[in-house]
Amino acid sequence: MVIDEIVEVRIDADGKLLVRPQVRTFPYIYRAAMQVGWDPDNRTLFSPKPREWSYLQWFRQIVAAASDEYGVRLVITPQTAWSDVPDALRAEIEAEQNQPDPIERQT
Repeated sequence: MVIDEIVEVRIDADGKLLVRPQVRTFPYIYRAAMQVGWDPDNRTLFSPKPREWSYLQWFRQIVAAASDEYGVRLVITPQTAWSDVPDALRAEIEAEQNQPDPIERQT
């Protein structure tokens, strides 16, 4: 699996969660049929505005779509910028991403 760092996590004015990878692009992410889109102008993956799902669930969905459709593991780093993301949500995302993968836990 290819790893790409997440440059920015942002919640835009419309309430959508945006995730900007450092290198990769995902023009056909819609094929994953996971309600995740790609904005080529801003180079971001995005979710719809949360209604039934939380932002954390949408973050998981974006990461899963990139993994399933492209074989790319998106990871946050200490350099990841957080824009208009509540501190509690940031802490949840960081805590989750710091957990080892289920495959790694088995070894």
